[in-house]
Amino acid sequence: MSPTLVAEAASLSDRIVALRRAIHAEPEIGLHTPKTRDKVRAALAHLPLEWQEGPSTTGMVATLKGGAGEGPCVLLRGDMDALPMPEETGLPFASQVPGAMHACGHDAHTAMLAGAAEILARQAASLKGEVRFMFQPGEEGYHGARFMLEDGLLGGEGFGRPLPDAAFALHVMPNAPHGLVGGRAGALLAAADLLEITVTGRGGHASMPHDTLDPVPVACEIVSAIQTMVARRYSVFDPVVVSISKIEAGTTHNVVPDTARMTGTMRTLSAVNRARLKEELPLLVAGIAGAHGLTAEVTILEGFPVTLCDAGAVDFGETVAHDMFGEQAFLRLADPIMGAEDFAYVLEKVPGAMFFLGVSHAGDDWAHCCGIHSTRMMVDESVMPQGAAYLAGLATTFLARGWDGA
Repeated sequence: MSPTLVAEAASLSDRIVALRRAIHAEPEIGLHTPKTRDKVRAALAHLPLEWQEGPSTTGMVATLKGGAGEGPCVLLRGDMDALPMPEETGLPFASQVPGAMHACGHDAHTAMLAGAAEILARQAASLKGEVRFMFQPGEEGYHGARFMLEDGLLGGEGFGRPLPDAAFALHVMPNAPHGLVGGRAGALLAAADLLEITVTGRGGHASMPHDTLDPVPVACEIVSAIQTMVARRYSVFDPVVVSISKIEAGTTHNVVPDTARMTGTMRTLSAVNRARLKEELPLLVAGIAGAHGLTAEVTILEGFPVTLCDAGAVDFGETVAHDMFGEQAFLRLADPIMGAEDFAYVLEKVPGAMFFLGVSHAGDDWAHCCGIHSTRMMVDESVMPQGAAYLAGLATTFLARGWDGA
C-alpha cells in the first residue's frame, strides 16, 4: 500500500506544486475565498466527488465514496485563507495582492489535500467507506471550522449524515527538519483569546502631571503586573502566556492623554486556566487603575479552544508515518506549541489529530529558517508530495483497519 501511495503522490508532484503556486499568487483573507475555492474545484473537477457548500463561508466538503462497500468515514482537512501582511520572499509566484500573503502555509495545505484527493480517487474501487475532504477558509482568527460545523458540512445530528469517525489535518512547519512528521497526544496547540484594555484618566498639560490623572504610567504598571500574575499565580506545568503587543496613547509630546489602550493575546492549555484567567485578569486591571484614581475597562474576545489530539489517533498517525517513510519519520513533540488552530473545533467533535510536516530545504539550518507568519517564509515544495501521500495513507489505513489495526 504505502509504496503505491508514495509513487502516486510523486507522479502528481507537478500538479500539486502548480496548484500551490496559483493559490499563493492570489491570496484571500477571511471566510470568503472564492478564487481559491474555484481553483480547487477546477483542479478536482475530473474526480468522482460529491461537493457541499454552506451559507456562512466559501468552505466546501468533497466526499469520495469507496467502491468496496460500507465502512467508516474519515475527514481530511486543509485550510485556504491567507494573512493580512506583505510578502518579501522574492518568489516568481509571490503574492500579487498588496497586503496579503500565504505566510502560514495554507496554500500548501490546500494543494496537499487536493493531491490526497487525486491519490484516493485512483484507489476508490478498493476503499470501504468514505473520505471527506474539508477545504476550509477563515482559519486565521475567523473561526472558519466552527462555521462549517454549524452549517452541517461535516455532518452531525440533524444534518442528514453522521459526523466522521476520524479527522486529520497536516500543518507545514518551516522550522523543522525536511520531511519530518511531528505530533503529540493531548494539548498540541493553545487556546487563544484577544485581550483589549482601556485605561481612562484625565488629560492635561504634560508639564503639570499633578493636575491630571495620567493613564500612561498606569498602563505600564498593568503590563508589568500581568506578567507577575502569570509567573506567580499560574503553575509552570499548566502554562499561561499573556502578551501585550500593542499600546496606544497620546497625540503629541506635551499633552497627557485621557486614555491609554492596550491589545494583546491570552494563551492557555487548559479550560480551567482559560476560565480562571478571564475572571482574574479584569480584577487585577481594575484594582491597579483604581489604586491610582483611574478606571479601566477590559474586553476579552474569545478565540479558538485548545487543540486536543486524541492519544489513539496520534499513535495511529505515528504508525502510518513509520510504515510509509521509515522509523525515523515521526517525532513525538515533548511540549505543546502556544500557537492556536481552529481545527480544535473539529477535534472537539471528532476523534483525531493534527500533525506537523517539516518543510525546510534539505541541508538548511532549519532551526533558523524564517518561520510561519514571516514575510519571508518559504516552503520546500519537494516535501509536498510526501504530505499528500501521508494524508492519503491516514485515510486508507483507517478505512481498512480502524484505530486498532494501524
